[in-house]
Amino acid sequence: MRAVFLDRDGVINENRTDHVKSWQEFVFLPGTLAALRWLNLAGFRVFVITNQAIVGRNIVSAQTVEDIHARMLVQVAHHGGHIHDIRYCPHDADVDCECRKPRPGMLRNLIDRWGVHPSRAYLVGDAWTDIAAGHAMGIRSILVRTGRGAQHATLPEIQQHQPEHIASDLLGAVAWLMHQEEGSFISPSDVQI
Repeated sequence: MRAVFLDRDGVINENRTDHVKSWQEFVFLPGTLAALRWLNLAGFRVFVITNQAIVGRNIVSAQTVEDIHARMLVQVAHHGGHIHDIRYCPHDADVDCECRKPRPGMLRNLIDRWGVHPSRAYLVGDAWTDIAAGHAMGIRSILVRTGRGAQHATLPEIQQHQPEHIASDLLGAVAWLMHQEEGSFISPSDVQI
């Protein structure tokens, strides 16, 4: 099974410095819905892994995060995409958990649950912590310049956790990974943005 693991804020939707606290604050980045449709048409399983410390900090409830995710799934499906499963870490950075990226706990959980082979998977993120989590599981990783990506591309940590590719956005990341797969099922011109 071919799979793509996506960070959420800064990859799928706009990253906010004050966090995404409601569906009204959730704004899809340009090209995201087309990229997700493209992955679905090409037969990739798509998963989301996201740090959501706003739960542990009591800014929003777990129910609010799950409501945002449920609405996101509906919109993605409405545009021809599909997200197979979502994991989020509710813990703050000072909690010693295995799920908060850069630790790979969320990836490990989904890999075990869905039988994904890391060599058949990609991870797309906008932070060095995403790339580090992917590398910890042997997954090829792509940094996007959306969200925090442009800033993180210049951090010293990215030298330690170099992505296989840097793309302008999720649509660019998907185009690159489809090229890596050779003989992609559809071409970028087949995807209407």
